[in-house]
Amino acid sequence: MEFVALAAWVLSTVVGIQLLMIWTRTGGLRRQATKVTRFPTLVVVGHPLAAVVGLVVWIAYLVTDEAGYAWGAFGALLVVILQGFLLFTRWLVGRGGRHARGAEQDFPATAVLVHGVVAVATFVLVFLTAIEVSRS
Repeated sequence: MEFVALAAWVLSTVVGIQLLMIWTRTGGLRRQATKVTRFPTLVVVGHPLAAVVGLVVWIAYLVTDEAGYAWGAFGALLVVILQGFLLFTRWLVGRGGRHARGAEQDFPATAVLVHGVVAVATFVLVFLTAIEVSRS
């Protein structure tokens, strides 16, 4: 299960990098929408940063088999998921609305869906692994 979680995390990261590249290429912070749909800069930076930190901690768990690292990675994922949910809801609000002018409106809906579903699967797998390794 640990390596399935790693594979899911890497897949989510790859799709997330593609979304970030689209967002940056199409204007990023310069092309923010109205205040209601604007992506907060701290979240835009913090979401991928927390995901990378969590991935590094997860790899440390895989190398050491220490339960603390598994729970640390889960904690990082909790932050990532909350930030991702904020970004997702802002994207949905702006999607098709009359004020939808932000760079995030160029995201392919399929990529957003894949990123979110795989991220939630990663979250569940890491949580189950952390519980399992704590019982050992």
